[in-house]
Amino acid sequence: MLRLDALTKTYKTGDQALKAVTVDVPPGQVIALIGPSGAGKSTLIRCINRLVEPTSGSVMLEDINLTSLKPGALRRERRRMGMIFQEYALVERLTVMENVLSGRLGYVGFWRSVTRRFPQKDVDEAFRLLDRVGLLHMADKRADQLSGGQRQRVGICRALIQDPALLLVDEPTASLDPKTSRQIMRLICELCAERGLAAIINIHDVALAQMFVARVIGLRFGEVVYDGGPDGLTPDKLTEIYGEEDWEATIEKVDDDADTTIEAAE
Repeated sequence: MLRLDALTKTYKTGDQALKAVTVDVPPGQVIALIGPSGAGKSTLIRCINRLVEPTSGSVMLEDINLTSLKPGALRRERRRMGMIFQEYALVERLTVMENVLSGRLGYVGFWRSVTRRFPQKDVDEAFRLLDRVGLLHMADKRADQLSGGQRQRVGICRALIQDPALLLVDEPTASLDPKTSRQIMRLICELCAERGLAAIINIHDVALAQMFVARVIGLRFGEVVYDGGPDGLTPDKLTEIYGEEDWEATIEKVDDDADTTIEAAE
């Protein structure tokens, strides 16, 4: 469904953010992208939709080579890639509903986008999505009146209303408290499962990645140094990705959390 082939990004300074990254993402698979700051995680996500231009290599979304597209064709293909940002990227003075509907701007005509007059089916879908994430009662609130977790839920709805084939998620929990972080990760994974959506989630929290996704890719200095299940993130492997640390404590914490979740369910 998505294939990155020898994707490379070298900046004008000579710094190489990505080094021939090759990754296949099948339909419906949710991947956590981990690694230290500066490993190239955000660059990788932004190279996929060409918010950052790759230096070489290719990005194939189904049968379309995104790296070779002209601006007009690229804009059309970006509609198939929903983006969820760390800092939410909402328009503060607009309502929750207006922010969600902004995800349809790539589909409506110029005058409808200027006057924000959207088709009724788009409005109905926005209401449905807000209901799904528990924000239906806040549809008319301004975005600047929301908490961080609520803003991120609005951002999720805005991405999903594009009806994308792929979600690109850049540090969705970085500004959130631990409980809200879990809720947001759980929500993203549930929505992907419901819609059969593939997703790449750039995340700093190893424990959250281990808790919610079946596949983890570890980057270090722009290279893939791990690609496998969360159970394979042993202390030695985490040291290879991040450097020396007491990783046993992290792994024990994840196990304890999993046991607690099972006990609560029972």
